[in-house]
Amino acid sequence: MKSVRLPAALAASVVAARAAGDLMCHNLRRTKKVNEATAHDIKLELDVRCQRQITRVLKAEYPDIPVLGEEGYDDAEVRNAEMRWVVDPIDGTVNYAHGIPHACVCIALQARTGTKPGAFETVTGAVLDPFQEELWTAIVGKPSRLNGRKIQVSRRRKLADAMVSIGFAKSDRTLQQMLPVFNDLFPKVRKLRLMGSAGLALTYVADGRFDAYLEAGIRLWDIAAGGLIVECAGGRFGREEIESDHRYAINVNNGLLHGSLQAILDEHAQA
Repeated sequence: MKSVRLPAALAASVVAARAAGDLMCHNLRRTKKVNEATAHDIKLELDVRCQRQITRVLKAEYPDIPVLGEEGYDDAEVRNAEMRWVVDPIDGTVNYAHGIPHACVCIALQARTGTKPGAFETVTGAVLDPFQEELWTAIVGKPSRLNGRKIQVSRRRKLADAMVSIGFAKSDRTLQQMLPVFNDLFPKVRKLRLMGSAGLALTYVADGRFDAYLEAGIRLWDIAAGGLIVECAGGRFGREEIESDHRYAINVNNGLLHGSLQAILDEHAQA
């Protein structure tokens, strides 16, 4: 594979994200075809269509880089590749399915860092909120940006001053794991928020709207792009792979609150 210029790769991911975002905006108020519905999740036909649109754009520019996406992938190919795209075509699908305009497109480029199949790091990230016309971007080693403007995480040091986003993923197990954390945090922070989009929770930490975001059982495509954006904005992208199928527990924060939040997570993990 020829060398990939990261600014050009980021630009391609932005074009792909905007193509999917246009589909999302066009169909927000329309009746949507549901491919699958479970107790805590919805899969739309439009998820598949958006991922196909993204893949077409990325493959036109980088035909040799495989796509790891929420809507299907070749696991062996993406685990063994030198580089791979990581894509969530509609992050916040349940919001979107209900006509709530709080959802985004997440596209990351990852490069191999070792010999193990899962040894990758994110080198570019783009998260697009097409409804608010907000685009967060990052290239490893450079500042994160929102619509071209440099951003950074908050400087709040106390939990009592903090806005913390929390998520419950999709399984009963992760629900039971995070409910005690929610109950413990609620009286200790300024506000807890359950917004329904991991990508936007991460970018809101990156630009200081939120001070932290916690979840267990979140998938790689939900967090790969936003995690880099947090790190390049001066924050801490704490994550631990908890299952082999690209699932993580995360403690994402401004860096100043990490210890306090991790102590709460550890306490309930041992309970």
